[in-house]
Amino acid sequence: MSEKYCQVCGSKLIDKELEGEGMVPFCPACNEFRFPMYNVAVSMIVINKKTDKILLIKQYGRDVYILVAGYVNRGEQLEHAVVRELKEETGMTASHIRFNRTKFFEPSNTLMCNFTVYVDSDSELSTNKEIDSFNWFAFDDARNNIKPGSLAAEFLNAYLDEL
Repeated sequence: MSEKYCQVCGSKLIDKELEGEGMVPFCPACNEFRFPMYNVAVSMIVINKKTDKILLIKQYGRDVYILVAGYVNRGEQLEHAVVRELKEETGMTASHIRFNRTKFFEPSNTLMCNFTVYVDSDSELSTNKEIDSFNWFAFDDARNNIKPGSLAAEFLNAYLDEL
């Protein structure tokens, strides 16, 4: 059970059997089941259609390359979050996007939803303060430069393995 207290009344939750669902957190004060809550974020494999290269970024003073990513706003569609985050962080406009896969990332209690995002060129590229540096890589070079053992690497390698 990840949540310990009811998000509505603050009472301590207990595990209770719910038919067809198994053990689910339950608030005895509200007499309601409280399904686990988690964050949702998008990550993206950004491909420049003109050069056929992948954008990798460095952030927050870390010297490792990762994928562009960001949290989904409440009520926002995943696809809209992809387009918005790409624009906010890189200034670029998505020409089209394709869903790849999801994976739960325990350290931040986040469901990560990965997409491939195609841009027509990098002429609009203008990074915001969230990005320390970036580089465009050929597909094999992207695989070799992304942070080893990271979820970003897992998404990128799965994408490249399917080509």
